[in-house]
Amino acid sequence: MSKRPYQVCTCCVMDTSDEDITFDENGVCMRCKEYQERILPEWNYGKGHEAELHTLLDAIKKSGEGKPYDCILGLSGGLDSSYMLHLAVTEWGLRPFVFHIDCGWNLPVAEENIKRLTDKLGVELHVEKMDWNELREMQLAWFRTGLESLDAPQDHAFIALIDRFSRELGVKYILNGYNIATEIIADPASWNKGAGPTGDSTYMKDVIRKHCSIPIRHYTFTNGFKHKLYLPYVLGVKTVKPLNLVPFTRAEMIVTLSREYGYEPYGQKHFEDLITKFLEGWWSPTRFGHDIRRAQLSSLVVTGQMTRDEALKILEQPPLTEEESHELFVEVARRLEISEDELMAFHDMPECTEHFKSQEFVYNLGIRLYELLGLEKCIRR
Repeated sequence: MSKRPYQVCTCCVMDTSDEDITFDENGVCMRCKEYQERILPEWNYGKGHEAELHTLLDAIKKSGEGKPYDCILGLSGGLDSSYMLHLAVTEWGLRPFVFHIDCGWNLPVAEENIKRLTDKLGVELHVEKMDWNELREMQLAWFRTGLESLDAPQDHAFIALIDRFSRELGVKYILNGYNIATEIIADPASWNKGAGPTGDSTYMKDVIRKHCSIPIRHYTFTNGFKHKLYLPYVLGVKTVKPLNLVPFTRAEMIVTLSREYGYEPYGQKHFEDLITKFLEGWWSPTRFGHDIRRAQLSSLVVTGQMTRDEALKILEQPPLTEEESHELFVEVARRLEISEDELMAFHDMPECTEHFKSQEFVYNLGIRLYELLGLEKCIRR
């Protein structure tokens, strides 16, 4: 936790729980300044991008001629991917290959939302069920590290499978649900201290080598060279973020999905997944003093969807009640097949000081290059 004098941005609700945060003379953090100076002028709340969207959709459709699919879309059951699927099929006329990864942590709300959308839209859902014995051991391995970023096994699998599907299907476009409207303020890099990049197999395999007690044989890996260079520049596979080309708000997304599909909102972002709900709702706030809602709410504040006072009011209460936290704790221990005392021992262990191999330098160089080229639309620092 930060030892600096406590301070909260006067514009958003990011604070000194991010050790790297800086403020100007008016108390405005560097993220708000970057948003106003670099992101907003071009994005303009998603308005005025009709020609760019039309060109993109034409290119996607042309690339898919004679093929069963013209793009790939990963569907988690969360708000962003669900809304993107709705637009892709009903408004954009695309034919996405829709897939879902079952890592063993799905909550019923996610599964029901996925079923309602795919049934009504008439799209086939391709479910990739991961080897639970391996996933369980990998999840335990990350707990053993003492790191804060513990959902790497699920996140890496998602990236790796997108890479695999694009090669196998010959599809040239991947629809990424990232959007400025609800995600412009990313989790601070200082909250991921010691962890390697999510898509880095060097990092993943080093943690597995040091902390897994069984061989990992069925898990799919990818790496930065494959994901960032080989696929886009050799195979011509493009990852695009079309939600940034249309105007919408989080509230409008919920209203549309609820009206059209009976979509059930699940509260906080990422709470459609049990392990992520546990980690973001209880583990990180109580073990590290990091409340991911600060980034999520700050995104809504800077984009004008919520006032700063409203966000601060929400932050006065913990993400989960004591009863909800206890129920999640018991369930996570049960699924991991460890005792509650063992899980609490992970929570109370010292923070990670171990070094893991990674290609972080290469990833950071790539991000910096994307920023210089105007391709990076996420405030990461």
